[in-house]
Amino acid sequence: MPVEFLGIAATNDGSETTPRSSSGAFDKDYTLRLARAHEEHGWDRVLFAYGSGAPEPSAAAAYLASKLDKLQILLAHRPNVSYPTFAAKTFATLDQISDGRLTVHFITGGTDHEQQREGDYLTKDQRYGRTREYIQIVKKAWTSRSAFDHDGEHYHFADFVSDVFPVQQPRPNVSFGGSSPAAYAAGGAEADIFCLWGEPLAETAQQIESVKQAAKDAGRADVPRIQVAFRPIIAPTEELAWEKAHRTVDRIEARKANGPLSRRHSLTSPENTGSQRLLAVADRGERFDRALWTPTAKATGGAGNSNALVGTPETVAQALLDYYDLGVDILSARGYDLLDDAIDFGRYVIPIVREEVAKRDRVKAA
Repeated sequence: MPVEFLGIAATNDGSETTPRSSSGAFDKDYTLRLARAHEEHGWDRVLFAYGSGAPEPSAAAAYLASKLDKLQILLAHRPNVSYPTFAAKTFATLDQISDGRLTVHFITGGTDHEQQREGDYLTKDQRYGRTREYIQIVKKAWTSRSAFDHDGEHYHFADFVSDVFPVQQPRPNVSFGGSSPAAYAAGGAEADIFCLWGEPLAETAQQIESVKQAAKDAGRADVPRIQVAFRPIIAPTEELAWEKAHRTVDRIEARKANGPLSRRHSLTSPENTGSQRLLAVADRGERFDRALWTPTAKATGGAGNSNALVGTPETVAQALLDYYDLGVDILSARGYDLLDDAIDFGRYVIPIVREEVAKRDRVKAA
């Protein structure tokens, strides 16, 4: 099966190790430079993430789509911030601007405080129910040429029909993530792509089975594709890679000493199951399997994609292939120096993985 690579479409150069150098959160020049580096070095798509106070991702994505011709877009969206009919039109318009390069990643929200910053006071279970209903409405708005009514738990409207439709037919793909039973149920039912954070191989295999079972329980004949995310730390030799890894954690700790890394996430008691899982893995040990390293996750409180893969390009590529062999066909990676790491990963890791996947495909075909 083909393999795809997802990078990050950051709107400034800040990271857990480095404060942003520009004066604003949306640096147009840097946004374009980083995206162009991904496009020119073998990446398939980039993620526009969502934060309550961050630049609005669909506008930033439209800017990027108008400047680049090939790079695909994964747009993160929280259902609490707009009505689903409005969102469906926004996404369809962006798919038109990008000539069919859009995938939408729906975020239920794992932290009550962060959700409440934009007026969302539902419980986590209520949010999952709303997200599932929201996705169903968006899909229908993308595909229905006739007006329709909706009378659900969270949304009520009558006689809606859109006048703008996606380029992609029948619709763009829907991406979803999470590590709780509620997440498996919602994503297993509605997602084309289910996203996981990088855990040891055994735990990842268990999560994949949970997603497959949820899809089966929802009555689906197919299953979502699986995406797993890592923080690669590569260098020409193993020794240099591990020195770089330890320097990375030192830089994270130095940033923490000068203030919080994020206003969205607790370093010690995260609410979301995914971060709790990452911290539980870190408590069991620092190194797992071929190259998985947990101190980066521990230093950030398991915030988002935070477990590292450490080693030479060959080692990291083989580690990624271990996940591919589990059934993961979308590999998400983001370094700590966003621009230089995207270039290095594209130059030295992606070609190895693609070549090995092609070999596997030839063997299967034979």
